[in-house]
Amino acid sequence: MDWTTLVTAQELMDTTDTLGVVIVDCRFDLRETSAGERAFALGHIAGAVYANLDRDLSDLSKTGRGRHPLPDAEHFCETLGRWGISPEHQVVAYDGRDGAMASRLWWMLRVLGHRRVAVLEGGLETWQRAGGRMETGAARSKPAAYRARFNVRQIVSTAVLAARLASGGTTLLDARARERFRGEVEPLDPVAGHVPGAVSRPYIDNLTPEGFFKPPLQLRAEFAQVMQQRSPSDIVLMCGSGVTACHNLLAMEYAGLSGASVYAGSWSEWCSDPQRPVARDRV
Repeated sequence: MDWTTLVTAQELMDTTDTLGVVIVDCRFDLRETSAGERAFALGHIAGAVYANLDRDLSDLSKTGRGRHPLPDAEHFCETLGRWGISPEHQVVAYDGRDGAMASRLWWMLRVLGHRRVAVLEGGLETWQRAGGRMETGAARSKPAAYRARFNVRQIVSTAVLAARLASGGTTLLDARARERFRGEVEPLDPVAGHVPGAVSRPYIDNLTPEGFFKPPLQLRAEFAQVMQQRSPSDIVLMCGSGVTACHNLLAMEYAGLSGASVYAGSWSEWCSDPQRPVARDRV
């Protein structure tokens, strides 16, 4: 097994009893933060552990860093060890359907240097339709050891983003829905709008109506239309709080466009300072 972007339900079903694979349930509702964990207890892929976006994939004690600040690498490594994940494991992350939450774990492992991590195509919905084995109750895992550091060059801060935008050498892609990008609505953050100069690329555009990722060649062509003729290394990805931006990164990686980075604080950090400019132009 060497899955580094996406894995199908059938591929995972063929290997669920294989040692060296750890499955992580990332279901989470931004408006009802306990819903994912409750759903996990009621039913999840057999053998999976649960990742809570607020508790495990963020450090909410950090202020001024957006709604979902990254935890310190040491703390994240402790969490991975508790889940039974070591650097040698193949990790598969899933959520309900579209991969929006699972891609956050995928990205965090990638910036930690963990290559063999993939997102389950179609999420739990597809797994169940395919007849995949389920179980209920709490997760069970054998503790492991994990030591690594984040590659900070792949994580963009507000200061670095502002400097790169000012130099004109970066294209910033925003994964939020277009109505949020335009500033027509803002259900989660105190200010509506977007970073001046950003380009809208809603993460949902990466998917077919059935909830699967579009073919790599189609994704490559679509991203080429918004990348403004820049290389992937000149692309910064953002969203509301550094979650669905990772979905765009996964789609780019799947399309063979490696090298983009993520603005971890995203809009929730940018708009927390009233001195930072806000745009509300149409797309």
